[in-house]
Amino acid sequence: MQFLWKYIDDLIGKGLDISQVSELMIYSIARFVPLALPIAVLISSVMVLGKLGENYELAALQSSGISLISIMKPIFIFIVLISISSFLFSNYVMPIANFKGGSLLYDIKKKKPAINIKEGIFYNDIDGFSIKIGSKDDDVLNDILIYDHKENLGNKKVISAKSGKMKITDDEKYMELFLFDGNSYIEIENNNKKKKSINRKISFQKDLIRFDLSSFNMKNSEMLYKGHYAMLNNKQLSYSIDSLNNKLIDKQNLIKVRVSENYKYDASSKSDSVISLNNLNNKRIHETAINKLRILKSVSKSNADDLNYKKTIIAKHKIEWHRKISLAFACIIMFLIGAPLGSIIRKGGFSVPLLVSILLFVVYYVISITGEKTAKDLSASPLEGMWISNFIFIPISMILISLALRNSSIPKFKDLSQ
Repeated sequence: MQFLWKYIDDLIGKGLDISQVSELMIYSIARFVPLALPIAVLISSVMVLGKLGENYELAALQSSGISLISIMKPIFIFIVLISISSFLFSNYVMPIANFKGGSLLYDIKKKKPAINIKEGIFYNDIDGFSIKIGSKDDDVLNDILIYDHKENLGNKKVISAKSGKMKITDDEKYMELFLFDGNSYIEIENNNKKKKSINRKISFQKDLIRFDLSSFNMKNSEMLYKGHYAMLNNKQLSYSIDSLNNKLIDKQNLIKVRVSENYKYDASSKSDSVISLNNLNNKRIHETAINKLRILKSVSKSNADDLNYKKTIIAKHKIEWHRKISLAFACIIMFLIGAPLGSIIRKGGFSVPLLVSILLFVVYYVISITGEKTAKDLSASPLEGMWISNFIFIPISMILISLALRNSSIPKFKDLSQ
């Protein structure tokens, strides 16, 4: 869905068939079905039980000996079936929708390579280049400004052009940017430091820049989908998690072996290190020791970053595994909150139950995304991050059920007649 908000201006009316846009929207919306079901259950349960209470239909049922729990039982069974359906949808339909959506998005990017470049904003995802455009019409770019810093010497080369067009080569390995009616500015350093650098201007009617697609974030479709956690069901996720955990353990063991082999401390040496260093006159020994410390620091940081990256990937797989179950279970939690809440509120028509339901779900959603973020940051386990909202709302549902049972006393006939 984020793609639709980001690229909607580029998709509508700019060379794409309406059927492609509609298909992409369907695949994107599919991800929101498991998230929409809990709020639908909450709103419907609050409104249904609230309407029954407002019209004294609950009182009539209870006066005939049917308790509130008995009234909720058949609805609860139906909600359990919805919860199971939600999990099955998340586990089997969503991975396919994500796969199909990713495949379609890849085809769109191939047809419209300029879709990632936004007007008036520098685009820095191409290695060695920063690109800014004034406007664009499909794949035709206008008022182009390019900073070429491939040689890591700063902005020594700047290219400007009135217009340009992007296309993918037939072998799909490179993207070509044809520039029209522009200038190339090159700063040439003068060997004489007292003199300023020389700026050279080269005008052109047509020029060509070729980009490697690997740096343009346009991977092969197989590489794009293979093993991605959003396109796996829970069985595949479990297998992938086990495989990633084994690789992480192997990496940790390899690091321990390398560190123990290359950076040993000689305990047999009894000489004081400070005195020994003070007595050394050879600067080379000092420099060698410092360089080794720098290398050790660099290697340690690199190993730590690599391990954190692997742990983050494992956490994302576990988050996706728990998400499918926690969102399905949320349907049951929302019913256990909505049903007693509706019987308590009773009055207020349509607006009050709707407002209460939305406020409750906003709180639930904020807690959910906060927990997911902490799990992705490795500040909490995926189990804690993805289930924290359910853990918080379970006691709330128990309290509301207890209050609803207290308030379910049968009113007197004179109250019913009013």
